[in-house]
Amino acid sequence: MQFSRRQFIAATGLGAGGFLAATACQSSNGSDHAPGSGGTLRIGALGKTSKIERDPHKTLSNDSDFLIASLVFDPLTVPAANPNVAPRLASAWKQLDDPRSWRFTIAPGAIFHDGTPVRSADVVWSLRRLHEIAGATKVPVDSADAITSEGPDSVTITTAAPNRELPMLLRLMTFVVKEGTTDFSAPVGTGPFRLESYNDGNARLVRNDRWHGGAPKLDAIEIRRFESTTALANAVLAGQIDLASNVGAVAGRTAEGRRDLTVVRRANDVVIPIVMRTADGPFADPRVRTALRLAVDRDAMVKQVTSGYGTPANDVLGTGDPTYDTALPGRGRDLGRARALLAEAGFDTGRTYRLATKDEAVGEVDSARLFAAQVAEAGVKIDVVVQDANVFYDETWLKAPLYTANWGTNDSVIFFASKTMVSTTKWNETGTHDPELDAAYLRALSAADNTSYVSASHDIQRIQYDRGGYLVWGVADGVDVASAKVRDLPNLAGYGRVQLERAWLAR
Repeated sequence: MQFSRRQFIAATGLGAGGFLAATACQSSNGSDHAPGSGGTLRIGALGKTSKIERDPHKTLSNDSDFLIASLVFDPLTVPAANPNVAPRLASAWKQLDDPRSWRFTIAPGAIFHDGTPVRSADVVWSLRRLHEIAGATKVPVDSADAITSEGPDSVTITTAAPNRELPMLLRLMTFVVKEGTTDFSAPVGTGPFRLESYNDGNARLVRNDRWHGGAPKLDAIEIRRFESTTALANAVLAGQIDLASNVGAVAGRTAEGRRDLTVVRRANDVVIPIVMRTADGPFADPRVRTALRLAVDRDAMVKQVTSGYGTPANDVLGTGDPTYDTALPGRGRDLGRARALLAEAGFDTGRTYRLATKDEAVGEVDSARLFAAQVAEAGVKIDVVVQDANVFYDETWLKAPLYTANWGTNDSVIFFASKTMVSTTKWNETGTHDPELDAAYLRALSAADNTSYVSASHDIQRIQYDRGGYLVWGVADGVDVASAKVRDLPNLAGYGRVQLERAWLAR
């Protein structure tokens, strides 16, 4: 397996961040005390020994690795709320007269940890290296030549077609390193913290007083890698760490009511849809897909799969997008209508259909089993098969007629369209080839104004809702558990939880 889709989309940067504290780092646990400086924040994060990776341009499957990289290095842009992108190493950006081209300006005063200034050549090197390693999934250009310097403090990126969403698509992916760097055993970044020590995925970071976004409040952050959610939860409940990052609903429920702990809920964090292949096979008829959607009890799915730490959804990916269409009618359970649609489509209810899943996202296997139990009441027999993740990505993903997916965070309709729905994408999970969706996507990227963009986004959502291949029953909250003394934690979804430069410790 070359990558985890959940890790990739999470790594696209979704959550709070940036030096614009008003939009990028929202307080999750307010205080009557004025923010103070000093102290060491002890953080626990999930990470497998076999997946440890220190190169910021490679796939960072471990939460612990991504946390370290995000504090040591700066990307060009980071997530925010509305709009859902904010400055980081790039202080500004502008779409040029050629709508395929964007100019990004380096933040004034940005320097590396060794004191040397950040140059446009460093940014170009970093983006070209990232493109060489990860391709257009992380830098959406046709070739490295599309990334060029424009003087000492700006860089131009030219896409193959107009793309008004390029700053969003670069969020928390474009970590900048010094030109020529390929060895990251002693990393030199530009981020709010610099590495003091490292051992087997565990690290101690100290404050970068010269960070271009303003010195962080903490003296240091110690990151401890945990192999399992259970071990991570036990550590924060026992006071061995101050913050358990993305520890899940079970730990959240346990921590509720304890005065010494705070539970941080980050909405629109993880989506675990049922994927129904639209191109061919037993679910190609849109009436069948609608029937399965009507057979699902979404409230029960959220209650049982996420322990209530989530919200029902409406078969559209991107529920946290500022352009999300709240006017789409809520899709409730209607078993009678589901049975009628199956009969009308001539669906064979005498067969048993395989639903492939894997134990990757928390609740993913449970969601598959509950889905199977619910649609059985409409006459559809499902056999849930749990696969090893490597087998799943080699044999099932992009091929099978019915399987589960999981994506970290859920705040961009256009991101999902670009990666999983348009006819040209390599990650077309549902086998969708819909000319109307393709046209709406291109209209969105080339929209000259926000009104046109919102209209195109709504068209994409309506197509998903009416005849798309995803059954999006709900969205799970991200759940962090912290000591009550930890203040101003970021509370937006996904890997926004790694943007900790404004966190502080109450005395």
